Amino acid sequence: MNHTHRTAFDHFRPRRFLAGLLVALLLARLSAARGETGRLNLFIWSEYIDPKIVARFERENQCRVTIDLYEDAESMLAKIQAGGVAQYDVVVPPDHLVTALIKLKLLAPLRPANLPNLKNLDPTFANPPFDRGNRYTVAYQWGTVGVFARRTGGPLPPPTWGVFFDPAQQAGTFVLLDSVRDLVGAALKYKGHSLNSTDPAELKEARDLIVEAKRRCAGMDGSVGARNKVLAKSARVAMAYSGEGVRGMTDDKDTFYFLPREGSQIWLDNLAIPARAPHRDLAEKFLNFILDAQIGAQLSSFTQFATPNLAAMAYIPAADRANLAIYPPAEVRAKLEFLEDLGGKTRLYDEIWTQVKAR
Repeated sequence: MNHTHRTAFDHFRPRRFLAGLLVALLLARLSAARGETGRLNLFIWSEYIDPKIVARFERENQCRVTIDLYEDAESMLAKIQAGGVAQYDVVVPPDHLVTALIKLKLLAPLRPANLPNLKNLDPTFANPPFDRGNRYTVAYQWGTVGVFARRTGGPLPPPTWGVFFDPAQQAGTFVLLDSVRDLVGAALKYKGHSLNSTDPAELKEARDLIVEAKRRCAGMDGSVGARNKVLAKSARVAMAYSGEGVRGMTDDKDTFYFLPREGSQIWLDNLAIPARAPHRDLAEKFLNFILDAQIGAQLSSFTQFATPNLAAMAYIPAADRANLAIYPPAEVRAKLEFLEDLGGKTRLYDEIWTQVKAR
């Protein structure tokens, strides 16, 4: 019997190998017919790049772009550490994770000579504190964390994080962001603390607020999923990123996006190249392509997030430039904080998150 199994398997294995080889040859021939000479592996948040931009880059560089998606920064970091550092060519880390990625030697240094469009960045977003001299990253998009809600269905949701964390101010069913720093940061801001707090008492207070809110909520989700639940009317209020909120407002005029009066988070996402990227030269071409003024404007017009590309502003539609949900006024931005890399104290947030998920 064992001999029979070995014989059957020995017959099957060459067939499977030949079939796989045939597929590989066909794909290679198809790529050659299309004039493709390279491949770019992009690891990015969902709904975060215009497919037309990807198609144009493929045409201009005779390559194929493959895209893998993630919904939260922690998942991205885990996958990069688990082998993605040698799998992906471009990744899109948020500001507070860049320092950790650099310390862990997970990013390749950029070669400025290959990035002439770096000059297009707004000085506000060039040379950031987490990557002086833009040695490893270039700014991609920026935005805020706020509230996406439906106007009808009850009293207008109050402009406060209390819409999630205070039962008396709850304005119907709601969705929480399934992201540790974003959600804990919102709870901290509601209580008047910094969203970068490492005070155990303040963090315990935030944890308790979240656990209680979790019992009342309609679920936890990524920003895209949270927005979609409001659009589908399975929830009235959701914690979301500004771009999702603005795009949701376009899809449904009964919805709106706001920043709570207690203040919130401003964030900057970045393009970076993993340390062992298989196609580093093509990756730098992609970064420089995104930094082009007109491409930068097209990108932000699609995502409805704010552009850090000063040269792109001339091509941004006037309605978007005037949209306070995309570009908050100075008095609102004064209440916004960037997330910081907390080093070893990040474990305090990991402990909170474990407790939240378990309850």
